[in-house]
Amino acid sequence: MKRLIIVFAIVCFVIPVFAQNLDGIDPSKLGTDTAQQKLQEISVDKFENPGFWSVYMPLDQGLVSMRRFEGAPKDKQPIQAEQDAGISEPDKFVLGVKASFFHRGPAEILIKPSRPIAVEGIVKTLSVWVIGRNFNHVLKVWLEDAFGNTAILTMGKLNFTGWKRLTVPLPTTLVQQDSHYGQKSGIRIKGFIIEADMMETYGRYYVYFDDLRAITDLFPIEVRDEDDMADNW
Repeated sequence: MKRLIIVFAIVCFVIPVFAQNLDGIDPSKLGTDTAQQKLQEISVDKFENPGFWSVYMPLDQGLVSMRRFEGAPKDKQPIQAEQDAGISEPDKFVLGVKASFFHRGPAEILIKPSRPIAVEGIVKTLSVWVIGRNFNHVLKVWLEDAFGNTAILTMGKLNFTGWKRLTVPLPTTLVQQDSHYGQKSGIRIKGFIIEADMMETYGRYYVYFDDLRAITDLFPIEVRDEDDMADNW
């Protein structure tokens, strides 16, 4: 009985002290240091400059070429943040790619920028407008993370007619931020890959691209100290 009284006294003493330490703290704000985000949609490339892009295909699979055409998806909406900031960029053209297959079999088409396109922040999704011409070919995007690791993500099948916006979320396995070096964040887009369906690798294939966009978290960039040093030497 005496031991029970001692334990009860200790509990009565500890509980009020713990409750007192929580006074003045809003529990709803706990953990916000790791949950703050500033998501923004940005236009990565509008495919206005055909000289920035090039196309490749193994010579034993077929021939591939590209051209710039005037046009745009009618359902494409402007980015509100760009309009609010008064940003006006040319947006009159799309990129057309034509492949002529030699025979049925495995085939790939690479659409590659002249240099990898850097997207800062923590990128959540990538999207691009495509005319797929209702083939069972598959569009993939080729990426590189902050540490130089590459990944190829499937954006979707091209088995639809007219313009369609294909979107892919970026997995958490892509390391987009270095905890030691704040200047090192985001991804680099190295190109697109069209993986052709073997049963449809015949004749000519046409595909068109417009407005590559990203939704990215710019919070890590905004909290970066202005007087920080750049580790790029």
